[in-house]
Order: sequence, then C-alpha cells, then structure tokens
Amino acid sequence: MHFLSADLEAYITTHSEKEPDLLKELTRETHLKVLMPRMITGHFQGRVLSLIASLVHPNYILEIGTYTGYSALCLAEGLSPKGQLITIDKNDELSGIQKRYFDRSPYGNQITRLTGKALDVIPGIDKIFDLVFIDADKAEYPEYFEMVLPKVRKGGIILLDNVLWSGKVVEPVAQKDSTTQTLIDFNKKLSEDPRVRTVVLPIRDGLTLCMVK
Repeated sequence: MHFLSADLEAYITTHSEKEPDLLKELTRETHLKVLMPRMITGHFQGRVLSLIASLVHPNYILEIGTYTGYSALCLAEGLSPKGQLITIDKNDELSGIQKRYFDRSPYGNQITRLTGKALDVIPGIDKIFDLVFIDADKAEYPEYFEMVLPKVRKGGIILLDNVLWSGKVVEPVAQKDSTTQTLIDFNKKLSEDPRVRTVVLPIRDGLTLCMVK
C-alpha cells in the first residue's frame, strides 16, 4: 500500500540524500535476479537508516533479516571506525550476492553474516548493541524484541520494519490472518512498554523507532 501519492514519494526521494552508486547497482541486480524484490529497503528508507545509524555512531549493530544486504550497507555507513555489524538471515541462498556487495563496500571487514533462525542464533551472541534493526518474520517480532532488549544499552535504538503491514493493521482482520493480529497486538504493547520510548514513523510500510530507557 502507498500511503502517499506517487508524486509526493518521488518528491521526497528527490529532495533526500542521493543513493550511493553501489546501492543503485544492488537494487538493479535484486530486481533482475531475486524473488520478491519489493522487499529491498530502497533509496529513501535506506537513507533514513543511514542517517539514524550516523546519529547513533554505533560500535555494534545487530540486523535481523539480511535479504540482499541493502539495509546492512546503509546501517554500516554509521558505524564507528572499529565498529561491527552482525546480520542474521535464515536463508543462505542470497549469501553470494550479499558477500559480493559487502566486499565491494568500505565496510566489508566490519560486517559479519550469520545463517540460521534468529531466535536460535541471538542467544549465542555475546555483545551489547547500540542499534538493532528487525526486518524478518513478522509473526516473530514479539520474540525478537524480548530477546534483543537485554542486549541493547541504555539509550540504544531498536528499529522494526513493516509495522503498518500494508495498512492491514487498521483494517478488519481475516480469521486466518495471524500475522496481522500479531502485529496489531505487538504495536499496542510496544506503545505502552515502560522500558522504551516508542514512535511509529510513516516511512514506506511503517518503521518503529524505540529508544531503550
């Protein structure tokens, strides 16, 4: 669902920071070779992620859901000089394209790719993160959040993508649509959670920004 007109979306993109050439190339290759290319973060949201990461200037970033690596590259732009980004994806089929673009970027040696179910992988990561980006199975958002929260420093940021779910969160929920109901319940719980400060940003399909208290 487009929440703004195509003209306004184009205007916003045009008047935001330009997309780096490497990410333009990754976008083209994703659309040519990968299933469901609309899952890619894209120019505008990518610039938002880059700017947030640059404001936080993290030593450690955790990303849940790598896809072709676009968002990881955007987040890595904000890393401290010796910072690390760990990105997790359960699908190893896209590891080739991820690695090629990570290696061509200035951040190749700062990005670690892990394969497996995030709920199995995260407990084994012994880091305190400054920034977390969650963009994987929506039905597991509550579990991801509870699992990463103790691993984020006070004042750290947790971002969650697709929280408006193409507008389904404000529509009648189909009986078998458990994912939408999970997001509705999770969004409500998060807005009332005393452990974080939360705002929902109407960026693309909805981006929640939480700051840990």
